[in-house]
Amino acid sequence: MKWGEIEIKNWSQQQIIKRSYQEEVVSVIQNLKEDFSIRQYGALSFAPDRYPLFLIESKNFDPRKKTILITGGVHGYETSGVHGALGFFQEMAGVFLDKFNFISSPCISPWSYETINRWNPRAIDPNRSFYSNSPAEECELLLNILNHLKIKPFAHFDLHETTDTDNTVFRPALSQRDGVPQDLWEIPDGFYLVADTHNPQPEFQRAIIESVKKVTHIAPSDENGCIIGEPLLQEGVILYDVNKLNLCVGLSPAPYTTTTEVYPDSPKATPEICIRAQVSALEGGLKYLLKGLIS
Repeated sequence: MKWGEIEIKNWSQQQIIKRSYQEEVVSVIQNLKEDFSIRQYGALSFAPDRYPLFLIESKNFDPRKKTILITGGVHGYETSGVHGALGFFQEMAGVFLDKFNFISSPCISPWSYETINRWNPRAIDPNRSFYSNSPAEECELLLNILNHLKIKPFAHFDLHETTDTDNTVFRPALSQRDGVPQDLWEIPDGFYLVADTHNPQPEFQRAIIESVKKVTHIAPSDENGCIIGEPLLQEGVILYDVNKLNLCVGLSPAPYTTTTEVYPDSPKATPEICIRAQVSALEGGLKYLLKGLIS
């Protein structure tokens, strides 16, 4: 039977705080103030002091430069997405500041970060909820500020992970929530990308894959030539209809978009490797874009 309000409330109350958004994320964001502008664009309404939401922005946006949007923590349990975005601004963004404007929401779903969840407290998947009047306030707040600032990204990198808990925890929970059986998929061992079916930009995706190869392994296809049930476009790249699914990476008509997927449960991976893979994905994509702008 599909969940109603009682079941959603019961599920939410069962979730446990397992780590600190303030200590692990907000403190890092605030330490970037010397080199970047930090903007609070809202807070989660049920705990605004605990869960303020921040953008990291280039100082003195230059309208002559292309703007790069970086998002992480749409799914709060996907740790390297959050810390990969932060790591990029700590270590590498300075290399590209004279060429691009940057704007980033590194942790879109802070409650989910603390409880290590895919869903928000209303049992809503934010990465299926990026549309006007979204039921997920995490999505609505980000859409509102980007619209207010009139941000038109040239490229959007959305940083994610695919974990073993997708099968052991979240797909079974999805089956219970919706009252619809969910097939389990083979979790790919390695890094891969999700490109837009209607705008795949294969050379852009290839440049990212080649960059990440220097840090970690790329996910092979399964026996059917697929990754999570989708056929390969090319090595390590599959396609989703990002607008139809209301994914974060489809929130704007950016010419270049990609969703990264790191596999933290691989025996070949460590938390540091996962973060480095995210940073390397950004580096590879930006170098490709920069080459196109210069040529």
